[in-house]
Amino acid sequence: MSGRQGNKLPSNLPQLQNLIKRDPTSYTEEFLQQYHHYQSHVEIFTFQPDKPSKELAELLMFLAQVAHCYPEHMASFPQQLKELLSYHHTVLDPDLRMTFCKALILLRNKNLINPTSLLELFFQLLRCHDKLLRKTLYTHIVTDIKNVNAKHKNNKVNTALQNFMYTMLRDSNPTAAKISLDVMIELYRRNIWNDAKTVNVITTACFSKVTKVLVASLKFFLGKDEDEKQDSESESEDDGPTARDLMMRYATNKKTTKRKKKLEKAMKVLKKQKKKSKPEVFNFSAIHLIHDPQDFAEKLLKQLENCKERFEVKMMLMDLISRLVGIHELFLFNFYPFVQRFLQPHQREVTKILLFAAQASHQLVPPEIIQSVLMTIANNFVTDKNSGEVMTVGINAIKEITARCPLAMTEDLLQDLVQYKTHKNKNVMMSARTLIHLFRSLNPEMLQKKFRGKPTEASVEARIHEYGELDAKDYIPGAEVLEVEDQKENGGTQEEDGWESASLSEEEDNEDEEWIDVHHSSDEEQQQIAEKVKSMPMEERKAKAVAVSTSRLLTQEDFKKIRLAQLSKELNSAPGKAAKRKYVEIDDEDEEEGRGELLSLRDIEHLHKKPKSDKETRLATAKAGKTDRKEFVKKKTRINPFASSSNKEKQKNKNFMMMRYSRSVRTKNKRSFREKQLALRDALLKKRKQLLK
Repeated sequence: MSGRQGNKLPSNLPQLQNLIKRDPTSYTEEFLQQYHHYQSHVEIFTFQPDKPSKELAELLMFLAQVAHCYPEHMASFPQQLKELLSYHHTVLDPDLRMTFCKALILLRNKNLINPTSLLELFFQLLRCHDKLLRKTLYTHIVTDIKNVNAKHKNNKVNTALQNFMYTMLRDSNPTAAKISLDVMIELYRRNIWNDAKTVNVITTACFSKVTKVLVASLKFFLGKDEDEKQDSESESEDDGPTARDLMMRYATNKKTTKRKKKLEKAMKVLKKQKKKSKPEVFNFSAIHLIHDPQDFAEKLLKQLENCKERFEVKMMLMDLISRLVGIHELFLFNFYPFVQRFLQPHQREVTKILLFAAQASHQLVPPEIIQSVLMTIANNFVTDKNSGEVMTVGINAIKEITARCPLAMTEDLLQDLVQYKTHKNKNVMMSARTLIHLFRSLNPEMLQKKFRGKPTEASVEARIHEYGELDAKDYIPGAEVLEVEDQKENGGTQEEDGWESASLSEEEDNEDEEWIDVHHSSDEEQQQIAEKVKSMPMEERKAKAVAVSTSRLLTQEDFKKIRLAQLSKELNSAPGKAAKRKYVEIDDEDEEEGRGELLSLRDIEHLHKKPKSDKETRLATAKAGKTDRKEFVKKKTRINPFASSSNKEKQKNKNFMMMRYSRSVRTKNKRSFREKQLALRDALLKKRKQLLK
């Protein structure tokens, strides 16, 4: 009977909720009874909103669970909840406020509330001093917007929320503004709000007076958190073999040269497959979507000049400005003198500032402005009074700047820097050689004759364009190689006996695919094509390139052949000159990996020779390797502190007359004076160590 008494429906809401979901019509009276009970509690709540109410919380969750079963009775319930929460959210009890939010989330999941009005209310609730509530609301906002845009982009909801976000980023409450910005950044990373409007709303946060909001927006454009925060909805990797699987197969089998070569080949194939399967990601696509980058960069520079934030924040502002100037090729002439002030070897994070100077250089900047930056770097870094590392960093920075703005380099400065080719420091010597190699491809005429090297086809054609000059071609450079190859292929197919023989030969090729070394055959063909094109005069090459470019559509394979032919010009000797070297294989994968929109810090800090470690570094390394040696150390404390003493300890407390004739005592008497001295010294040292511990 006691069990039946506990199952009374008015007092057992979970059971009533379960029964209503199964058969709503049979329990309408019980539901209405609870609904009236809820309304009376709400009237009491309005008089004392700051007082906690457990009964009201239980009724709220009960009604939210069964609201979809009685839509006609519960039509005004969601609106009433929103009004109560918006009016009293500042004074509400934290637990009751969380219950209100959970009930609204439940109603939204059942599609009983419009998402726009609810999300706007939740953004206002971010002002509350309740960390758990803010975290819950953040998760729901991101998930709800993702679900709204799951099947297709809901532009109506997105536009309304983005307009509301614009006001939230300028909110007086810094916590609400920061979380609103985090929501926009997270939605952009998940490719939900990846449009230009979102990016341009985030640009307004770069001028916030709140440091946290400013730093978060700068990190978004600089792309620093991409490795830290991974997308939770990212697809899992393919179930194919991993590098570890291949290594395990090799390790478990017998070690032979054949198996080793097979492993290397398999690792190369795996690497290529990973590159193919990886989707194209533009790390700095947000910078490309800014509507007016010139105005944005000018405002950022003005903010930087008047900035009183920490040095790290200033560095981030300089980084963003330099990326904007470099990517969009902007005119921001005041930025270079500002950076120039920090170009001193003793300056903190000077390598990053050199990187910013290189990033902000491009061909449309007047050479006179960049020349002053180059001279500052040369005078402050590339001098014999500095260490080899400082000189190397300076030459590397000059090389990267001139690679982007070649007109800034003067002949006198280049001749001075080239002399470091014979410097005693290997890092300085190698940096000077890379600078020589750069100008061999850019403009060999600026170098002395002994530094130009043997001329190649590429170096003969090399020429630095004048300021503002545009070299527009009406053909694809290097397309002349395709016609030669096509003629060869056509000649080969004419020798066949028709379509049937051609198809048979293709089938045979497919069957024996793994036994044919296609790579070497393409190398031979490439060499033959290069020799034929080399013998042609320049005018005939251009005419053929124009004919090929205008008469046919080029495939990806054609473009690959053109690129390889253009790269081979750097190896082939110029007409009338002796061969520079034998034909070598050109790997275009490394060339593709080397290309990039922005520089990395390694380009500036690259040292060809590892610096010698000092004594402190070597000691720290040695100590770091001795951390896990606890099992070899003598235990100072007993396992059982109440255990009896050892025989050695007992001997110390024995009477001397008992120990007088023992072997240890008799040997002590026979010791010399020198042996006693050494024994005393060791005993004192041992005692001193114990006292220090």
